[in-house]
Amino acid sequence: MTTESIARPAAAAGTVQLGGDLTVNRLGYGSMRLTGPGIWGEPTDPEQAVKVLRRAVELGVNLIDTADSYGPFTAEQTIRRALHPYTDDLVIATKAGLSRPGPNDWRPLGRPEYLRQQAELSLRHLGLERIDLFQLHRIDPAVPLEDQVGELKLLQEEGKIRHIGLSEVTVEEIERARQVAEIVSVQNLYNLADRKYEEVLHYCEQHNLVFIPWFPIAMGQLAEPGSRLASVRVAHSATAAQLALAWLLRHSPVLLPIPGTTSVEHLEENTASALITLSDEEYEAISAAV
Repeated sequence: MTTESIARPAAAAGTVQLGGDLTVNRLGYGSMRLTGPGIWGEPTDPEQAVKVLRRAVELGVNLIDTADSYGPFTAEQTIRRALHPYTDDLVIATKAGLSRPGPNDWRPLGRPEYLRQQAELSLRHLGLERIDLFQLHRIDPAVPLEDQVGELKLLQEEGKIRHIGLSEVTVEEIERARQVAEIVSVQNLYNLADRKYEEVLHYCEQHNLVFIPWFPIAMGQLAEPGSRLASVRVAHSATAAQLALAWLLRHSPVLLPIPGTTSVEHLEENTASALITLSDEEYEAISAAV
């Protein structure tokens, strides 16, 4: 283990390429929790949110995932405050397609004019001339998918976004979207305890799409002190959360977990998971246990 990997552990996770031309380390940071209760308004400690973001970059994280709906716009504005002007290798990935009438209230809204408006606002709030990865946060069932992705394609042609991603989609929906525009990433719920999108993951592997699992830390039996997996934790001096992330990094080369936290201590713990190398036996035991 090198001094560099210890100082910047996220880089030890390896890399993936978005669209074949945008290389990022395979352990990112999700900014949803840098908001108030119900993912609404300002965080309780705005200065701590800034510290977490800056520390993430120091630890080698070079993809930060956010969305217009986090706050709304609070997370994007905090990212700009903490990190602008951005380093050349830092990718800010944002999303649109969910409206926010109030705390804990999320409603799909995919009208083309709304997606365009939100993209323009995200550019302003993030202080960007182009968004490297712009993701359709949810497919609005009231609007043809082709119209929603088509608007993102127009924004791409205008130079306002670089790459297009999708969130919470099926294989069939990915294929329909790819008929309209090039899709480089999928962000679905996926973790050790919830693998219902395994088919989507296999599709991403086959078609060279990056799979960004949201809510990546789910530990199940890993968190039980007396479980038969306690020896794995002891062997690596690891927490259950670290093993859950290490399992994801081992499970597929296209997975790019984006654990979020409001604590510098937990951030450092999460990124240290990239330094854990699971043996075949340990990986199989974790896979079978949860």
